[in-house]
Amino acid sequence: MMRITVLNRQRAVQVKVGALKQFAACALTQCLQLRAPQPSTLARLVAVEVILVSDRRMAQLHRRFLGARGPTDVITFQHGEIFISTETAGRQARVFATSLEHELRLYIAHGLLHLHGFDDKMSAEAAVMKRAQEKLVRLATGNCPSG
Repeated sequence: MMRITVLNRQRAVQVKVGALKQFAACALTQCLQLRAPQPSTLARLVAVEVILVSDRRMAQLHRRFLGARGPTDVITFQHGEIFISTETAGRQARVFATSLEHELRLYIAHGLLHLHGFDDKMSAEAAVMKRAQEKLVRLATGNCPSG
């Protein structure tokens, strides 16, 4: 069975790691049941790590691996690492009038979908991925115990 872990590697934003771990485990199960538009890396992985980082660390990753300046919300590596900026999630939660936990769930779902063969580079693909992301959050939230 595949293992998923959530590691908190930042101190800027207080997060409920236990609740995120439960959500991530359920989201992983639900994601694997979705039909992948491209071959799934996720199905071949032994483990997935969700790593919560600061904006500073995310900006370093963003520049090093994607050649872009500044922090971003989530970066997914095909070998099973999903980096999430908690500070960006907090800002986005305020912009969209939602909770930090909801934003973090969206980012976990987004990363899992990338590993499962979804892409958001083109607008049509992005629309499909956004719908899948919302469905995955809904399924994982509704079918798992909350922490």
